[in-house]
Amino acid sequence: MHRHQFAMGAAVLALLTGFPAQSQSYPSKPVRLIVPFSAGSTTDISARIIITQLAPLLGQPVFIENRAGADGSIGIMAAKNAPADGYTLVSAGWTNLTVNPVVMKDLPYDPARDFKPVSGFTRGMIGLAVAGNSKFKNVADLIAAAKGSSKQLDFGTFSAGYRLAMEWLATAAGVHFAHVPYKTPGQMNGDLMGNQIDAVLDALPSLTPMLKAGKLRLIAVLGDKRHAEFADVPMMKESGFPDISIYGWSAVYVRTETPNDITERLVDAMQKVLAAQSTQDFARGIGSELIVGGPAVIRQFQMDQYQNFQRVAGLAGIKPE
Repeated sequence: MHRHQFAMGAAVLALLTGFPAQSQSYPSKPVRLIVPFSAGSTTDISARIIITQLAPLLGQPVFIENRAGADGSIGIMAAKNAPADGYTLVSAGWTNLTVNPVVMKDLPYDPARDFKPVSGFTRGMIGLAVAGNSKFKNVADLIAAAKGSSKQLDFGTFSAGYRLAMEWLATAAGVHFAHVPYKTPGQMNGDLMGNQIDAVLDALPSLTPMLKAGKLRLIAVLGDKRHAEFADVPMMKESGFPDISIYGWSAVYVRTETPNDITERLVDAMQKVLAAQSTQDFARGIGSELIVGGPAVIRQFQMDQYQNFQRVAGLAGIKPE
């Protein structure tokens, strides 16, 4: 074998085996976790719980870098462009991994090819809400009004995922809603409280303070079971739409090229994070569920969600823009 052929073969072998010689000391410096959304968002709050538990397990500081914008694409691209050495993690989820590929044209990253899962974290229920003084007491009232009025009902959302959920309901019910897009949930829910729009879809942790204050009314949840804190509110499955179930979720990913032994170290650490009582208490406190299971489970969950949104977009006639 020629010398250059041997060198090339050794390089390929090192790639396939995950650079073990270079990975033995990992981590030897601080690790960053990119959050593709703003500080204070549900994903950001969850990520801060992760780093509190993860840092002592790795023996190095773990810090958050918020890179918000473009429905999570800016943060994902920052992670894609970082070295694949395990020192850059990204808290990704339903928006940038399963919704953007369906609604965004010429997406600059491939969720399945560019990133591999380390661990799931939380999934949170989505609620269908109206104003506290709305005439709509349940989903049947909302659909009946949509069918019986010459004016379309105004339906607010602030991200593509919620819009897909809205279109799923409209398609299943055989109605049309006037979509009112917002940049922030605060602005959207403020307009709902002021009766400027008729209904919204939002994460329950975001809606809960206004629901408890009576400023908004929850008429359905989009989960596979009723929410413990709002046990009297029916699921969409109980409201005439047995197929509708959508969760907002987040997970920890690294670049696909990250060495296997480093990835395994992170997987082991994250499983301990999920098992910690403080993590379980946090998830319960915000009304979310922990997504347990290894990388293969998370990858399958991701692909199932993606295929579901593809189907919904096709039914609603939504094309990438």
